[in-house]
Amino acid sequence: MTQSVSVLVDGDNISGKHAGKILSIAAEHGEPAVVRVYSDAQQPSKWHDVFGYRMLHAGTGKNAADILLALDAMELLLSRDMRFFVIASSDRDFTHLATRLREHGAMVIGIGEAKAPGAYRACCSRFVEIATTKSTSSAPEPETIATSLDLKIRAMIAAHSKKGGGMRIAELAPRMHSKHRVRISTYPERSWRAYLGARPLLYELDPRGPEAMVRFRPEGFFESA
Repeated sequence: MTQSVSVLVDGDNISGKHAGKILSIAAEHGEPAVVRVYSDAQQPSKWHDVFGYRMLHAGTGKNAADILLALDAMELLLSRDMRFFVIASSDRDFTHLATRLREHGAMVIGIGEAKAPGAYRACCSRFVEIATTKSTSSAPEPETIATSLDLKIRAMIAAHSKKGGGMRIAELAPRMHSKHRVRISTYPERSWRAYLGARPLLYELDPRGPEAMVRFRPEGFFESA
């Protein structure tokens, strides 16, 4: 029996130009039975020209689309027993929704742009990055606050570190995927060295080489707590 998939899009955060890609990803996992986009329908948007999506007017209030999307997701889960969700947004606010859905046994595929924060990515069963919409805003500063992914990395390093020497960076990819299903290629940094190097307050890295090690900085995680 084909699995039913709920596709819920934050139309105020994700451009309508990604509509086809989002449905294509959803179709890989089953039949898109519920396909909705939430936004201020009174504003100009590419979503008005997209077929196959039901647009729900969320109003003009702050986070109105986020709230309506979250309410619908929980209603679909609890009243219609939907167990597979595709949530398209790059907004950190959906971290809690993804966590709650997974607590109830649902699978959550997150779809977003490169700006999607690590906390949101880590709370999804899988995260798929789509091309970033061009913007004139400056690039975000590297994150220095430990996310749930960083806590998993810290635990992994601690489990495989000998006498505080850390663990080989090359071992992170297979071990993190085996235990947590994390693929660093779905993150903006694309590689473990780049990810760790972008967080100097959390990690200390050896110079490049096949035996290069990584150690976590306890003080960095303490300050993030």
